[in-house]
Amino acid sequence: MNKNSGTTDLGTLIGLLAGIGIIILGIISAGGQIAWFWNFNSILIVLGGTFAATMVNLPLKAVTNVFNILKNVFRAEDYNYTGIIEEVVKKATKARKDGLLALEADLSIMEDGFFKNGIELAINERDVKRLRTFLNLEMNNIQSRHIAGQELFLYMASYAPAFGMLGTVLGLIIMMMNFTSGGGDLDLGADYSVAERFSELLRGMGLALITTFYGVFMANMIFLPIGGKLKRRSENEMMLKNIVVEGIISIHAREHPILIREKLMTFVPSQYRYNNKDKT
Repeated sequence: MNKNSGTTDLGTLIGLLAGIGIIILGIISAGGQIAWFWNFNSILIVLGGTFAATMVNLPLKAVTNVFNILKNVFRAEDYNYTGIIEEVVKKATKARKDGLLALEADLSIMEDGFFKNGIELAINERDVKRLRTFLNLEMNNIQSRHIAGQELFLYMASYAPAFGMLGTVLGLIIMMMNFTSGGGDLDLGADYSVAERFSELLRGMGLALITTFYGVFMANMIFLPIGGKLKRRSENEMMLKNIVVEGIISIHAREHPILIREKLMTFVPSQYRYNNKDKT
């Protein structure tokens, strides 16, 4: 069903590297230095605060599963819609000729777990309504897991800018308190001392704003795009599983294989109806 699941998704890597490269280029072309934008405390506040808030919002198991979800984001996926339709048609032809029980011999060689479980249910369940209910329940469980992964990154995208602002406010408060607490030097009337103090103030404001930079960058360059990619992949996978469900129901109803193919092809987007024929 997915022939390229073991390869790397170059689009994700290129997009991330391009985004980082554009920001670095913008900093350099504006006369800035990359070292100005490195601050460990700012990263700690944004990342640490974001993960902490996400742990409060979501179950701990969902948060600790973040690295497994990231693996799926960087793994290429190419759904072979016509390929799975042809496989359904083959099963339908065999079941129409030899009966549903004949498909039991194929279960051990079927790779896709959802399709395999569906065929097994079709063999053992006589009532088509109950069969569809079982298949839809399994699809709903899969979709719920997908939504949980999407929510994880979408929540992180909403928290990151907030913690960026929080870090900036903290930095400004600390900077102002340090500035006013050392006010004794200002009473000396030395112009150099005043200029030096304001120079320190401006540097402190720049460091404080870096936290906001990290929050906005992580939200819009990392968390939101990953959440969007997970959403689109879930939609594609659920479309494929809808094809499987309708195919299993049609096999169970002993429909003609040609009619099954024509019906299932209506689920496939037009750009995939012919491009994937060489992948079957």
